[in-house]
Amino acid sequence: MKIILSILALGLFYATVESKESPPKVQVYSRNPGNFGEKNVLICHVSGFHPPDISIQLLKNGKEIPNSNQTDLAFEQGWQFNLTKSVFFTPAAEEEYSCRVRHLKNLKTYTWEADM
Repeated sequence: MKIILSILALGLFYATVESKESPPKVQVYSRNPGNFGEKNVLICHVSGFHPPDISIQLLKNGKEIPNSNQTDLAFEQGWQFNLTKSVFFTPAAEEEYSCRVRHLKNLKTYTWEADM
């Protein structure tokens, strides 16, 4: 009987944790200071989200930048995840660089600021 109750309690705990939804925290930055005309790396770090149903796109003027690299999905404490995507780029003053994140059904775009 104790085993059955333990299994039920564990199942209830798991269901409660699985149903908890956490929106992502998004940071868009470059590896080096954002000097126009100088090669750099555009980085989008997404953390603290659950469930892990997420996609990240790095954009230049609203179009996806090819040849980006993405880390493996990493697990944090409290059933939350993090993920980072990056790409080499040479920023230009007249261009807009951003990170588009889709988590579940929510889609948001975050713009890179050169002076960060």
